[in-house]
Amino acid sequence: MSESIEVRGSCDPRFARVQEVFAQAFERGDELGASVCVTLEGETVVDLWAGFADEARSRAWERDTLVNVYSTTKGMTALCALRLVEEGRLELDAPVARYWPEFAAAGKRELPVRYLLSHRAGLAAVRAPLPPGSLFDWACMTKALAEQAPWWTPGSQHGYHAISFGFLVGELVRRITGRSLGTYFREELAEPLGLEFYIGLPEALEPRVAPLVQGPVHAGDGPNLMEMILGDPESLASKAFTNPPLDPMAANSREWRAAEIPAVNGHGTAAALARVYAALSLGGDLDGVHVLSPELIEQARTQQSLGKDAILALVSRFGLGFGMPPAEEPTGPNSEVFGHAGMGGSYGQADPENRMSFGYTMNLMHMGAWLVDPRPRALLRAVYAAL
Repeated sequence: MSESIEVRGSCDPRFARVQEVFAQAFERGDELGASVCVTLEGETVVDLWAGFADEARSRAWERDTLVNVYSTTKGMTALCALRLVEEGRLELDAPVARYWPEFAAAGKRELPVRYLLSHRAGLAAVRAPLPPGSLFDWACMTKALAEQAPWWTPGSQHGYHAISFGFLVGELVRRITGRSLGTYFREELAEPLGLEFYIGLPEALEPRVAPLVQGPVHAGDGPNLMEMILGDPESLASKAFTNPPLDPMAANSREWRAAEIPAVNGHGTAAALARVYAALSLGGDLDGVHVLSPELIEQARTQQSLGKDAILALVSRFGLGFGMPPAEEPTGPNSEVFGHAGMGGSYGQADPENRMSFGYTMNLMHMGAWLVDPRPRALLRAVYAAL
């Protein structure tokens, strides 16, 4: 058992069990620093934080502590594309090449936008070895993906586009708007909503960032997912994570934080995740700010992909850019919730049926054979028990 940790923030008495579950994770030593935020009907009912922002335990975790959330970023990236769909500037069933002519290479002339958002494009990796530093070179990554032939017949199956998703969707946004994905997100969503979430972190915010710390690998919960993926360096799954290399601890560098890698390097708070998903849980508007139309929200959470994932080797389920819980791994009683999880543990989701949203961030990374970390799943069980 770890030492007692003070949990700070606010919690509606109805959700007292959420605070208990949150505190117990610290008592077990499962957390270093973390936040959880829940909204109901657009109102915050849980806003808790505790622990430390650094491994030395010299700096307290605060409500506004920022942390890299890895693939939880994908939900924000998907929102940018869906906004353009709502505006009529991007069509889901139009060829990607209509907006990005170079993409037509290698047999991709007719590949539709929908396949990029649903992980069905067959572009989860680049086959040719990429030079060092490619992950931080937008032109290099998008050129390589435009030239890449699909690894499978597009639409025939799905496989998690772990890193490439952000470059593929982000380049569409850039071609249509003339703005980078991070700039578009900031100007169209983050600033109007007052979100503490950044894709491309300003240097002035560095003092508020909690570095990620490698935590346990839960071998008892199944195979080590990353070891399994990396076991064959020539496999598609391995190349999806290693070409260019994705070092989990690289996220602690200024180079990583400053870059725009829209699949994996968003920095934010639990409250920011809960707030953006609150808008989606309420039909697309929050506090007078329009995020997405009800029609696009329904399209976003209409199942596009379900089955064994060609990359993760788990059963996964996707809507348009958002993860949806498969029956094998529910996040609560409503199977139609949608959101996204990030490597190591972070998670955000919207539940329109219950008009509830959820955000969770942390700095102690857990690894296991799951889509959503057990820590946010335990918190969500407590949330749903209180509804």
